[in-house]
Amino acid sequence: MPSSILSVCYLIGSVTFIVGLKMLSHPETARRGNWLAAAGMVISILGTLFLYRHDGEHLHNYGWIAGGLVIGSVVGTMAARQVKMTAMPQMVSLFNGMGGLCAMLIAVIEFNRLLPEDASVTFAQVLESRQLSLYVLAILAGLVIGGVSFAGSVIAFGKLDGKISDRNFAGQQVVNMAVITAIAALSVYLICGDPRQPALIFYTVTFLSLFYGVLFVIPIGGADMPVVISLLNSFTGVATAFGGFLYDNQVMLTGGILVGSAGTILTIMMCKAMNRSIRNVLLGSFSATASGGPVSGGEQGNYKEIGLNDLAILMAYARKVMIVPGYGLAVAQAQHVCHEMEKLLRDKGVEVKYAIHPVAGRMPGHMNVLLAEANVSYDELLDLEPANDALATADVVLILGANDVVNTAAKNDPSSPIYGMPILEVGKAKAVVVNKRSMRPGYAGIDNALFSEPNTSMLFGDAKSVLQNLAGAIKEL
Repeated sequence: MPSSILSVCYLIGSVTFIVGLKMLSHPETARRGNWLAAAGMVISILGTLFLYRHDGEHLHNYGWIAGGLVIGSVVGTMAARQVKMTAMPQMVSLFNGMGGLCAMLIAVIEFNRLLPEDASVTFAQVLESRQLSLYVLAILAGLVIGGVSFAGSVIAFGKLDGKISDRNFAGQQVVNMAVITAIAALSVYLICGDPRQPALIFYTVTFLSLFYGVLFVIPIGGADMPVVISLLNSFTGVATAFGGFLYDNQVMLTGGILVGSAGTILTIMMCKAMNRSIRNVLLGSFSATASGGPVSGGEQGNYKEIGLNDLAILMAYARKVMIVPGYGLAVAQAQHVCHEMEKLLRDKGVEVKYAIHPVAGRMPGHMNVLLAEANVSYDELLDLEPANDALATADVVLILGANDVVNTAAKNDPSSPIYGMPILEVGKAKAVVVNKRSMRPGYAGIDNALFSEPNTSMLFGDAKSVLQNLAGAIKEL
């Protein structure tokens, strides 16, 4: 009877995960979807704690389990509530890394359970007698993928937080391939061979997995970090699914498959948006430069500035205004002021839309989350293709802290590392105004020829103070 009730709990959890994920696809239902999936997780956890049986016995160590749940819940809640919007990508990377670490530790624990206690019995004999080859394969898969996800996420956290810079060396891809080959060879030998020291081989695979996670992420350029975060998220999901297989836990398997498949689909979409290939992602060759710094190094062309009052007049009497948000908007925490300015323009009969690039910011959907926090209508957010269509008919484009996603080098400079990357074609508009703190390059570390285009003007300053003053000037017109 308890096992039947537990199966129902897992079924409820699986269904809530699926429905919750579907609801996350739209801002109006995303919050409810998140709560629904969380409720399903609580039901699954409680069912496991009180109904799960192994060899006829309940789980043990309830004190440790309860302590872990309490500490994790408190730390997670405090971190989520206190994190700034600019640090959201770092938090996502860190939390994702913890999921990969859990999957890796599950693999370690399950492997140690298989090691023979009798020295006269070999590891190969244990596998053969109990027909556990497929089981060990799942252990190794969870170990490798979880280890790569954990180490890669920690490096991604450091890079996003500015604590770790890009690092490259000659033969980077060769070394990456050598590490992958070594992991595969040792795993095959552990399963199919007759190793005398299986623990040594297993922990060597563990070390190589962590090492590859570092090698995989550390050379990746700033503009490509949203793709990496998405890919690491899918890795954690797949590793979790293998954990569900090991424990014959349906809800864990379902959740892992959902996260893994959703992350993979998002990664493919991000790669398409960046004009990159999955192969280059896996080999860690995104935008890597020998120095890890700006790849342009040339002098930024001449540019002209525009006054605040002139811009207010230009926007207030425009027919259509497009706003391009970027990381600078998040840094300044200016999303609410931007929405206020948008409403002032609408009151004057101006059509206002937001152009959202898929990889704007530091993680997938960063700008969507930022603007949703300010209650900007989802209908006003245009993705890349519809945004480019709308830009051709815009009178004014206001770029707020975006750089790489509007960089014309992606279309005009074959030597640029972002050449071929689809961008927001803001140059189609009649007038382009770029708000930046300075003329420093964007996160990809390359100059932007857009700033010296004839129809482009610069407006320097912190986005929040600039928008506050701009809104005041528009109100007085």
